[in-house]
Amino acid sequence: MSHFPFSAAIEDNLYSAEAVRSVDRAAAETMQISPLALMNRAGGAAFSELLQAFGQPTLITLFCGAGNNGGDGYVIAALAAQRNIPVNLYELGDSNRYSEETQRARQFALESQVELIAFNEGIELTEGVVVDSLLGTGCRGELREPFRQAVDLINSAGLPVLSVDIPSGLNADTGAVEDSAVKADLTVTFIAGKKGLFTGRGPYLCGDIIYHSLEVPEQVFQNYRPDAQLMDLFSLMDALPQWPADVHKQQRGHSMVIGGDQGYGGAAIMAAEASLRSGSGLTSVATQPQHVSAMLARCPEVMACGVTSGQQLEPWLERPTVLIVGPGLGRSAWSEQLLQKALATELPMVVDADALNILAGGRVLSNPCRANWILTPHPGEAARLLGTEVSTVQADRYAAVAEIQRRYGGVVLLKGAGTLIAGQDQIIKVCPYGNSAMATAGMGDILSGIIGSLLAQGLSLQNAAELGCCIHSAAADMAVDERGDRGLVATETLPYVHRLLNRDLL
Repeated sequence: MSHFPFSAAIEDNLYSAEAVRSVDRAAAETMQISPLALMNRAGGAAFSELLQAFGQPTLITLFCGAGNNGGDGYVIAALAAQRNIPVNLYELGDSNRYSEETQRARQFALESQVELIAFNEGIELTEGVVVDSLLGTGCRGELREPFRQAVDLINSAGLPVLSVDIPSGLNADTGAVEDSAVKADLTVTFIAGKKGLFTGRGPYLCGDIIYHSLEVPEQVFQNYRPDAQLMDLFSLMDALPQWPADVHKQQRGHSMVIGGDQGYGGAAIMAAEASLRSGSGLTSVATQPQHVSAMLARCPEVMACGVTSGQQLEPWLERPTVLIVGPGLGRSAWSEQLLQKALATELPMVVDADALNILAGGRVLSNPCRANWILTPHPGEAARLLGTEVSTVQADRYAAVAEIQRRYGGVVLLKGAGTLIAGQDQIIKVCPYGNSAMATAGMGDILSGIIGSLLAQGLSLQNAAELGCCIHSAAADMAVDERGDRGLVATETLPYVHRLLNRDLL
């Protein structure tokens, strides 16, 4: 058993729903254990976690579908009844289509004196804990009635909700919701982590996620390549360089932020401060001249130069080792000139914000594909890079980040709940940190500065993107723990970034 995201080894790997079903079948053969025994283990694990999370409730209300997910629910109901916990179990779906295992789990519930009630419109949920055991990982497309009605009832009750394996209505492979889905407080998932739990709508709908292997041995997974992998901040920290006592600032890298068109100076300032505070030996900024005084007042350690054209920028590009292009860049002629000069250097770079939008427009590079850049789009920018709609990106974030990487090269970091990172010949990485307080102006600028700083310090593109992403999101989690989740501003994460980089609280 493991609480995500603090996992290790096989627990970090994420699989498609079909792969998990194959592992399930292989486990039954390898372990010489029946599918019913695995179902009993799953139901027992979920029941144990229910008691651990919510205490012994006055009532457990279960909604069970006809599939094996419903079978897990019958087991939970039987175990609760044996503990003299009152149970209401509402059945949905055609009982004639139950698998043998689900039929036997249903019989177990009946033998444990659980009353089985047909789902009806008169149900009222007023107390206790609700268990969602409706649809499982096979859910696709719009919900049929009465499943949609059951989901709406669960969500409107205002009671604690446990989802078995996955919230019903959530796509296990993409993290998207095509119709409606259960909003759980706790999701207990089995055998292996499912991709959709950790990105898109998944993190919000799942609540806390607890993983149970059901004692499936690791060797069962050897024939199944994971589709994605959770990142772990603890292990990523090992990529940080250890500086000798006689190190000098040039050895720690020089990152230059290029951005801050008229009216957007704050973005460049935030990215520069984040770069400096993340350990870059030198940080400079090329911005509109009117922003230089604000930059120096905010952070005098940053070297700020005002430039009015790409030609004026050119001599400043001889010094940095890494470029951070895009924070507050805008989409003016000035913006395009600066981006064009930056790209001509062939320096490694982080490309963000309007630099991505200019690239998507095809005006600066006719063939925008490079091996030495990190692109950090949010879903809107990703849609423009792909020539599609935001809804299409969010419908399958895994496919979107992989396609951007295929077209543009380098490393691509798709921001949003469950940030995804795709690199050349790399398994897609998923960030299990972060929270809704990060949905505020400037967070992306801070992230770009952190990643650029790590790149300047010698980390590979992949390591800089992964570590920068996780440190930024974990810092936001720490900030919310101490300050609350309303009114957090981007620069308030920087003290926590500093603490994490110095392994404080790790």
